[in-house]
Amino acid sequence: MQFKDYYDALGVKPDASDAEIKRAYRKLARKYHPDVSKESGAEEKIKAVNEAYEALKDPERRREYDQLRAGGYRAGDEFRPPPNWQGRHGGAAGDGGFGDADFSDFFESLFGRGAGPRSRGGPRRGSDVQARIQIDIKSAFAGSRERITLRDPAQGERTLEVKIPAGIEPGRQIRLNGQGNPGAAGGPAGDLLLEVAFHDDPRFRLDGRNIVCVLPVSPWEAALGATVTVPTLAGEVELRVPPGSDSGRKLRLRGRGWPGKETGDQIVVLEVHAPAAETDEQKKVYESMAKVFAFNPRT
Repeated sequence: MQFKDYYDALGVKPDASDAEIKRAYRKLARKYHPDVSKESGAEEKIKAVNEAYEALKDPERRREYDQLRAGGYRAGDEFRPPPNWQGRHGGAAGDGGFGDADFSDFFESLFGRGAGPRSRGGPRRGSDVQARIQIDIKSAFAGSRERITLRDPAQGERTLEVKIPAGIEPGRQIRLNGQGNPGAAGGPAGDLLLEVAFHDDPRFRLDGRNIVCVLPVSPWEAALGATVTVPTLAGEVELRVPPGSDSGRKLRLRGRGWPGKETGDQIVVLEVHAPAAETDEQKKVYESMAKVFAFNPRT
């Protein structure tokens, strides 16, 4: 049996913090998850990632693993557990129990065998499953119900309805109890953890708790001032554009941002659009403006 480098499997250094290990795992779990990955060998890669995280996320297991690395073991080295090796919880190898996870002989030689035909343990809870759900920003703003289809080699294809709470932010997780991997020996199923992501929106962008919206205005609206209609995620409102405004000017709609304990604002960024001169009369208007203003924007 060969020694496995769990740090290399997660793409982190041996002195990585717990937070760095968790971030690396979540990134790779999304990349190789069967619901989203099109890469060849993704199933084997996700198994390796899951096993590495299982070994390193627990401080006691990580300490034991680091002891072996400190002895000079590296990836690919021929490996046998040292004499009288005591794994996690002080149990001998083969008596640990890790649910129904499919871990390698190397892992089990260090920390014990999993549940299943070889396990002497009782009921085991199934492991959690991570996936990603992409929704519209408006659905996240107001809350909604979304249907997702999951493809799992073990459980086949299944469709679930997910309640999206109003004001959820990208990167947050929604937990669906009992929708993860099935338990072993009568144990409960794990949970499904859905990480929320937003589709790109042509009008709105979330910046902290503020919503940014680019608003096209005409040159005369910007120069003379005007009251214009502005879209927000809660409906249209009227906004006064001050005279003498220019592209890039930011106006604030208070309380029209992301909902929550502290509701944000909507930031309206003006973008001046000049119409094309298509007729002789329109061209003369522009020529007249050039003479009257003698304006050079590059200076």
